[in-house]
Amino acid sequence: MRLLLTLGLGLAVSFSAHAEKELDLNAFAQQYYKTMTATQAPNAGTKELETYLALLTDDIGNQHIPYQPDDSRTPDGKEQMRKGMSFYLGAHTFYESTLLNTFVFNDTGFAIRYKNDVKGIHPQNKQPIEYTSTMLDVIEIENGKVAMIRKYHE
Repeated sequence: MRLLLTLGLGLAVSFSAHAEKELDLNAFAQQYYKTMTATQAPNAGTKELETYLALLTDDIGNQHIPYQPDDSRTPDGKEQMRKGMSFYLGAHTFYESTLLNTFVFNDTGFAIRYKNDVKGIHPQNKQPIEYTSTMLDVIEIENGKVAMIRKYHE
C-alpha cells in the first residue's frame, strides 16, 4: 500500500512539474508582439529593449529577409541585437502596429503577421523616413525562449 501511495504521489508530482513547464505559445506570441512593438515606439528606451531581449536566448538567430540572408546563431547573438536595436531606439516620431494574424505550430514556434505605419528620422543619415509595411515574423522556440527570428516583408 505504501509503495502504491508513493508511486501515485511520484506520478502526480511528475505530471504537475511537466504541466508547469508547458508554454502557452498563443499567450507567448501575444506577449512577444506587444514587447517587440514597444521597442519601436517614439518614447522607447533601454527598459523596453531589455524587456524584449529577456524573451530571447543568448545565441538568438535573427534573419531579416532579404537584408540579412545569414541565419546563423552565434554565442553573442543577443548582444548583437542589443547593439543594433539600440542604434534605432527613438528614431520613430510615429509608430502604429496592428496584429493581423497569429499562427502557432505545436510547441516549437509561432508566426505573427502585422502591419506597421512608421514615421521618423533615420539615425544615420538624418533623413525623414515614412513607410507602411506588412511583416511576417516566424519565431522558433527553445526552452521557453525565442531562439530564431525570421522576418519577411509582404
